[in-house]
Amino acid sequence: MELRQLQYVVQIAAEKNFSRAAEKLHIAQPSLSQQLSKLEKEIGVLLFRRTTNNVELTHAGAAFVAKAESILDAVEQLRQEMDDLAHMRKGRLVVGCLPITGSHILPRVLPEFGKRYPEIEVVLVEDTSSKLEQLTAAGQTDLSILSLPLNDPSLAWEPLIEEEIRLAVPPLHRLAQEAARYERQGVPVAGLAREPFIVLKKGQGFRQIALNLCAAAGFEPRIVFESSNIETVQSLVAAGMGLAFVPHMIARAKWSDQSPVYLPLESAPSRTLVIATRKGRYLSKASDAFIQTLKQTVAAPPDAVNEKKES
Repeated sequence: MELRQLQYVVQIAAEKNFSRAAEKLHIAQPSLSQQLSKLEKEIGVLLFRRTTNNVELTHAGAAFVAKAESILDAVEQLRQEMDDLAHMRKGRLVVGCLPITGSHILPRVLPEFGKRYPEIEVVLVEDTSSKLEQLTAAGQTDLSILSLPLNDPSLAWEPLIEEEIRLAVPPLHRLAQEAARYERQGVPVAGLAREPFIVLKKGQGFRQIALNLCAAAGFEPRIVFESSNIETVQSLVAAGMGLAFVPHMIARAKWSDQSPVYLPLESAPSRTLVIATRKGRYLSKASDAFIQTLKQTVAAPPDAVNEKKES
């Protein structure tokens, strides 16, 4: 049984005449009669009673036409939905993002994407780096905004933006008192070996970045507090509990004497934010449109967004 045969039966039932039905279907009448006979033989029932001037539906034919019309309508709706998806008139996109960056990047990206593609639903998934890697590799997110390095070899990525890492210090700390000096030359990480540190909990990508900075300077940080929330980390720094490395974009504006002081680091270390997808996964037009909006809104350097890389 073929879709075209369903169309033929429905058209014959509507016209009650083979000649007129064949004309509407743009096929020869003998071909139409042949296809109907083939179908009736296949299903084992007579669909039409032939008379000299017209044809009439049998009881089985009436039941067949009702079902056929329903099927053809569903097929047409499917075609329309696929056309809508192809032209991005509607759709659904699942985007993974780190909590650290989501609250700063997404408020800039989502309104612009919503204006361009108002019928595409964006579902946000915020989680740790390790969890987002798992979800993206399993195809449970269409794409995720993560930071390097990525641990899952099944992920492909392309760079989004390079972001400087800064040191958050309590306002009364000795480094804060010499802020003008360090703004010019940067704080040497090796000189922080005896300082207490506040870091993010395991599973957060930025935690590993902080540990790597200390390791490169020849020491293991003395961790006094851990948190899953970067805002809590900054609040603890402001309260004088320790120092912390933070991404430049989330460094809070200094609104009182109890806010952290943010200082540049010597050699200006940075982290790379990337757009991660599963290797070999079909990238929908909606996904591609979201990536382009991300790049345009975040304004990554041209050489960072044009080069496609894989981890």
